[in-house]
This record gives sequence, C-alpha cells and structure tokens, in this order.
Amino acid sequence: MAVKNNWTHVGNGLHKASMLSAIMLATGIFSSPAAHAGAIREVLANEDSILVKFDGAVNKASVFTLAGPNRIALDILGGTTDKGTSLAGGPVSNVRLGQFSFDTARVVFDLATPALVTGGYFSADGRSLKINLRRAVASEFSSAMGRGKINFLPPALFRSKPPKKRYEVTAPIGRASQRGMPKIYGPSDPTLPLVVVDAGHGGHDPGAISPHGGKREKEVTLAIAKSIRDELVKTGRIRVALTRDTDRFLVLQDRFGIARKMKADLFISVHADAAGSEQANGATVYTLSETASDREAQKLAARENKSDIINGVNLGGADANVSSILIDLTQRETMNVSADFAKLLIRESKPNMRLRSNSHRFASFVVLKAPDTPSVLFETGYLTNAKDVAFLSSRAGQRRVGQSVASAIQVHFARKLASR
Repeated sequence: MAVKNNWTHVGNGLHKASMLSAIMLATGIFSSPAAHAGAIREVLANEDSILVKFDGAVNKASVFTLAGPNRIALDILGGTTDKGTSLAGGPVSNVRLGQFSFDTARVVFDLATPALVTGGYFSADGRSLKINLRRAVASEFSSAMGRGKINFLPPALFRSKPPKKRYEVTAPIGRASQRGMPKIYGPSDPTLPLVVVDAGHGGHDPGAISPHGGKREKEVTLAIAKSIRDELVKTGRIRVALTRDTDRFLVLQDRFGIARKMKADLFISVHADAAGSEQANGATVYTLSETASDREAQKLAARENKSDIINGVNLGGADANVSSILIDLTQRETMNVSADFAKLLIRESKPNMRLRSNSHRFASFVVLKAPDTPSVLFETGYLTNAKDVAFLSSRAGQRRVGQSVASAIQVHFARKLASR
C-alpha cells in the first residue's frame, strides 16, 4: 500500500492524551528531595585517597565495596551529578557517576587492584569529602564486603535541611535526555509523522555478546537503527530520529522519554537476543503487557529492564512504584495501536528475514511504557545463532531489516491517513 500525497501529523489528533504526570493522593507520608542538594563538582582518585568536591551542602555519604568486578561505591544523600568531572588514579581504573535515586548520587570506582577504605572526613565547610584508601590483597577485600557501609557526616552547620513531609507524590512518566533532543532526519515539514528509533544498549553496556566472532549487541543495534533511518529518509514522507547515533549509554527512561518529549508518533526499540541454545533463531516483536505472554518473554523483559544496572549499580533511578504507575497509566488505545503495528512489522519482515514462531509476544519492557506513544521492541535475531549473527552484522542483512521496518511504518501511517 503506498501513498504519494503528503501525510499530516496523525498522532496529535487521533491519539495523544494529556497525561504528563500522575499525582497520587497517599495515605502514607512521602519525602521530598533535600532542600539544598549539592552537585558533585569534581572527583579525584589517587594512590591513597579519593577527593570529592561539591558546590552545595549534602546530608551524608556512605561507601561500600562490591565484587565481580571489584569496585567501591559511594552514595551521597542530597547529592546530584549534573556537572561532575572525574579523574582516576592509583588503584582506581575508572570513575562513573550516576543518579541512583531522586535524592542520592552514586559514584562507582572500578578497581584495577583490590583496595580498602580506611577512613575519611568532610572538610570544615562541608563542601568536600576525602576518603582514605590503601591497596589490599584479595582476601582482605572479600572480608571487607561483609562489614557493610561506612558512613560519613558533614559538619552539622553545613548539612542540608531535613526533608519536608508531604502527602502526595508526583511520578514522572519519562524524562528527556539532558544532552538535548536528537537530530530529526527527513523532510522539514513538522506535519509529517515522526518515528523515534532506539538502538538498544550502548556505552559501557554492550548487551549480548555473540560467541560467534564476539559481535556485541550495542554495535549491531546501532547499525540496524541507522539502516532503518536511511530507509525511512528515502521515502520522503516520514521524519525519523535516533535516540543515539554513537556508542553512548542511555538509561531506559531517557530512551522513551526522548520519544515523548519529541511528540513522536511511533517508537521502535531495536535489540538482538541471546539464548542458552544456539539453535534459537529468528526475530520477535514485543508489545507492552502487564502479563508476559510466556515465561521466555518474562525472563527477557526482566533481563532487559536491568540494563540500567551496571555491575550491580543502578544508574536509572526509577523504582518499582514508578514502573507500576506507568503501567497503570498506559492507555488501552496506545497498546492496541502498538499491537496493530507489530502485526504489520511481522508481515513486512517475513519476505526479508527469519522470524520465530509466535513472533508477536507481550512483555513488560520499561522502554515500552510511554503511555501516549505507540511502541514496539524488535528483537531482530539471536547473537547466539551463527546464521543470525552473520545476517545481522552484514550490510545486506541490516538493509533488509531496515527495509522491512520502513515498509511496515509506511503502511501503518497510510492506514492512519485513510482512517481520517
């Protein structure tokens, strides 16, 4: 089915709902963020200490050790990581900053060799924290893991004001990337449909790694996402944006948050699966459901939803309550539109690539929880299967996947136009 005339923006009139946030009246008491949050300004690690500087006051800090790989985690209550810089040194090989929760910043120190925290203190003005380190043997490091957290309190004069008690909580349903919105490819006409394509994983999260040549999911998905973009641009009738066009990490909420912020008409998250058996092969399309269609879908969703957890450290900052609210707010119409598009994608993919039996499945993926943007997660194949790896990592295979997705998208919006 083809449409040669201009398409108008179908999403806003037919589908978008004014659901920007959920405000729940609660019988319990919820805490607001600390009144004076302190942003981490600088983190410096050297042979025998770690120095963390803040541009404001914080409530307290605590450190604990983690193994597999060895690392030290620092939680800062009342801290944020908006503009922090870092420098590794001594036993610390890498420093990672992330917002663990709305009022707690987390800094993770990857260790080249085992090291122990022997003490530490805040400066007199409460604006810097020094943590003492010493190198250790493996047995000492293992013993330290059982001793729990070490806590530090800044001088009382410089501590943040206690949180105010409130009787309501606001639950955001997707946030936009702080790096700004991605580039929109295709015609400059804002009335044309906008599709956001998300390349799964990225940065320090490689996703699945193939035993056949070591192909990494983050690289395969980015190549396929770019192929989808290129095929859509060729049509001249659809605008398209990528959540990432380089090898960088995005937390799950930022991925669908970008689509919501850009008022996208369709969101497609691209992945490549892995399985215990090398015989598993073919593509699968997932749409949102509170109940997984089978145990395999449930396990896959659980695994992908932990993409924000790197080496045991949660960089996402969204808790189970927020996820539950998101599911409750998801409009039935959005889920129906998503399911209809999934059927189209399967139909258009059949001539070009291998599909699994029962190729449309349901799971509670975080990236599918935008309540007002139809969304699908496309598992394009298995990196544990030799034939799928060869197909997905080849330019010809990536082009065929891109053509399949682009064809389904064109039919999808043509039907929307016809229904008007």
